Amino acid sequence: MGSVAWLIDGDRRVRRLMAVRPVCVDHMTLPVGDLERSVAFYRAALVLGMDWVERTIDGSPTFGPAGAEDVSLVAGGPLAPPIHLAFAATSYEQIEGFHREGLAGGGRDNGAPGPRPKYSPGYYGAFLLDPDGHNVEAVWHAPDEG
Repeated sequence: MGSVAWLIDGDRRVRRLMAVRPVCVDHMTLPVGDLERSVAFYRAALVLGMDWVERTIDGSPTFGPAGAEDVSLVAGGPLAPPIHLAFAATSYEQIEGFHREGLAGGGRDNGAPGPRPKYSPGYYGAFLLDPDGHNVEAVWHAPDEG
């Protein structure tokens, strides 16, 4: 179960900011079939689309939000069968950017940005297939307005 962040404003009103979900995977290394094509895709989808950063860690291109660059790409794949990898976004705009820039960076559409209430209330996501055929998603769990 996630926790909730609260803010007390100047009028002493309490406002809910957003749900904070626990994360069960801290970092990963993804073997890819064509490192250059994969870097171009993930750079477009994550750096340009979601305003994340790219660093080189132990010689590998690594992506994530600033201070949490946790997805590294290495030559030696692709994994078989393809996997489903979901990146946590913080806004609708990040989802839209992920999808738009990921398509421009060589991804293939696998689900346009939009709500997915069948998964959970507030679920908003977009899906792309990366150069190795992995189902890559950006998802935002919008806070409950209630």
